[in-house]
Amino acid sequence: MAVIEDEESIASAVAARLRSEGFRVEVAHDGPSGVALVERARPDLVVLDLMLPGFDGLEVCRRIQRERPVPVLMLTARDSETDLLVGLAVGADDYLTKPFSPRELVARVHAILRRVGRTTEGAAVPDGSVLRLGPVELDPSTRRVFREGETIHLTPTEFDILALLAGKPGVVFTRERLLAAVWGYRDGFGARTVDSHVQALRRKLGPEVVRTVHGVGYAAGDEAPGVGVSPKEAV
Repeated sequence: MAVIEDEESIASAVAARLRSEGFRVEVAHDGPSGVALVERARPDLVVLDLMLPGFDGLEVCRRIQRERPVPVLMLTARDSETDLLVGLAVGADDYLTKPFSPRELVARVHAILRRVGRTTEGAAVPDGSVLRLGPVELDPSTRRVFREGETIHLTPTEFDILALLAGKPGVVFTRERLLAAVWGYRDGFGARTVDSHVQALRRKLGPEVVRTVHGVGYAAGDEAPGVGVSPKEAV
């Protein structure tokens, strides 16, 4: 596992906590050395600060994703939705806003690794025919997504959200249900994470692909119910 964080106290604390969980951890403190670390060590997951010297975490994320997909948990001191969306758009799988608790960090790391494990085993979504949402097609067996014939890159998290919604078009999923099914979170924290990933999906695939059911959650497909859906009709 790689931790790329310029504040040495935070980097040391994150690395120590992850090592206490049994992970092997290496640390870098700037953008260029972080990219070099990932290329050399080929970690299973990268904990990446957004603000770094040399070049920032967004550029690090872009560069390390070119060679191979690697799960990224982005750390940010900002609370800007734009920054979070950009981070997700360049390949981050999840994010934490500083300050964060060590417990939440560990929970996010384990959740990402569980998703990656299910993806590797081909069990994140069932095999079968291609799923279609208007101009968008999803192939669960290859985890590829197309819009009007053009290949669209989605992060593993984005694909899992879209496949879950597309598998039950019109069914409304609450944020809590999405957090449990995709992230593995059972205590309800992380609702903004769901919203940010859905916004990233809309930026990549179009605003009509995932619909907001206000006060309830999200649904996919033209058959998605409207605003009048009650929570009892959601899953």
